[in-house]
Amino acid sequence: MILKFVRFLKILRVAVKYGLDEIAISGLKVPRTAKLIDTLIFWRDISAPRGVRLRMALEELGPIFVKFGQVLSTRRDLMPMDIADELARLQDRVPPFGSDLAIAQITKSLHAHPDELFASFERTPVASASIAQVHFATLKNGKEVAVKVLRPGMKKSIDEDVALMHIAADWIGSVWAESKRLKPKEVVGEFDKYLHDELDLMREAANASQLRRNFAGSNLLMVPEMYWDYCSSSVIVMERMHGIPVSQIDRLAAEGIDLKKLSSDGVEIFFTQVFRDGFFHADMHPGNILVSIAPETFGRYIALDFGIVGTLNDFDKDYLSQNFLAFFRRDYKRVAEAHIESGWAPRETRVDELESAVRACCEPIFDRPLKDISFGQILLRLFQTSRRFNVEVQPQLVLLQKTLLNIEGLGRQLDPDLDLWKTAKPYLERWMGEQVGAQGMVERLKAEAPRFTHIIPQLPRLVHRALMQAAEPHTANTELLRALVLEQRRTNRMLALFAYCAATAVVVVMGVVGYETYLRLYA
Repeated sequence: MILKFVRFLKILRVAVKYGLDEIAISGLKVPRTAKLIDTLIFWRDISAPRGVRLRMALEELGPIFVKFGQVLSTRRDLMPMDIADELARLQDRVPPFGSDLAIAQITKSLHAHPDELFASFERTPVASASIAQVHFATLKNGKEVAVKVLRPGMKKSIDEDVALMHIAADWIGSVWAESKRLKPKEVVGEFDKYLHDELDLMREAANASQLRRNFAGSNLLMVPEMYWDYCSSSVIVMERMHGIPVSQIDRLAAEGIDLKKLSSDGVEIFFTQVFRDGFFHADMHPGNILVSIAPETFGRYIALDFGIVGTLNDFDKDYLSQNFLAFFRRDYKRVAEAHIESGWAPRETRVDELESAVRACCEPIFDRPLKDISFGQILLRLFQTSRRFNVEVQPQLVLLQKTLLNIEGLGRQLDPDLDLWKTAKPYLERWMGEQVGAQGMVERLKAEAPRFTHIIPQLPRLVHRALMQAAEPHTANTELLRALVLEQRRTNRMLALFAYCAATAVVVVMGVVGYETYLRLYA
């Protein structure tokens, strides 16, 4: 309890130091005491923009708060755009933990010392982030691997900090006028679930395995193989991947990589994950992407770090594909209709008004290269439109929005002249043709074939049973009606007997009363 109180005091000190109270003061329903505190007790410079001050405060508070800021940067439907843009700059610049702790974690999780598990193990980590760090090693069969080790004590640290975040969210929800729209409790709850998911490295390994299977045989994307005999919830071992970070444009160009093709390949990979698979890597920032320069895989993307993935169901994919195609064709009426048909916009929404608002958001970006487009501004307009028409922002699409922004940033680096819409449109049209055309029907029949082979031999018996059931209801109903009639007759007889007894009793009582009256009158 004392440690929690000390941690709370540190958070409060950092909040005051960076003037975080000033960020929300316009909507705060409490007295303006911050300036008095500044004058009498603290000295602070709050001249920097609010987004910068918030980012610096989160960095000072440590890895958990940095991760929280990264999550907040994806919620552009909730955050003001200037704050979201600044939080997107947060990086996991976290010092590595000691190699002795890493070795102890590996020994505990895999029940053997690294010297017994590997032919060689590099004690100095090659990468360190808020949740885990990575060491290179070599298996005894000669395969080069990367060993990802969870930071010791992370769960306890996360539980304590997230508990304080829940308390803060409850307080903010009660005093901040904007809390109804920004939903601080829901945001912290979402972060809590997301962070605890990342603590299970087996989940990350399973995500990587699924993505690798989805792109098996692809000449666009490579995903490292997981070595399951060396995986646990705290340690995972995967194939070591060699390549050039995608952000190092000069090195890529020097190696002869076709940057324009690389850019268009990135768009196709994104839409393939979203529309074909409904399963996509949702943390595709440049630090998690390499480009292979090996002769046999030259120019292919390499994906790393699979702690965050997004999923879409068939309804989501169908909705998104219709919207994207309608956007590409500038059919804004269809976009508006799709929002209303899906239930994401209220039924009473006027199609023409929503159509006009969407046109104002999207028309300025067509026929323009990425260098002349700001998706941040487009998303800002779209979210403003969403609030105006009470359109529900779907949680499952938040990661998709974040990934699309990553794709935009990557495209700007590789090929500023890339026309995202023209690149994506043929792929989407082909995908739609596969889904709703003759080819789509054939593929669905193939998918259902195993079920058909089970059902077809049973058809004669199923038909016979259906015919018997069709004939049985009349008999069953007749018996039921007969039982009801008998019960009604029994009830009628009981009522008649009751009425007869009651009438007899009344007559007897009236006779007795009349006889007594006669005696009193004539006695």
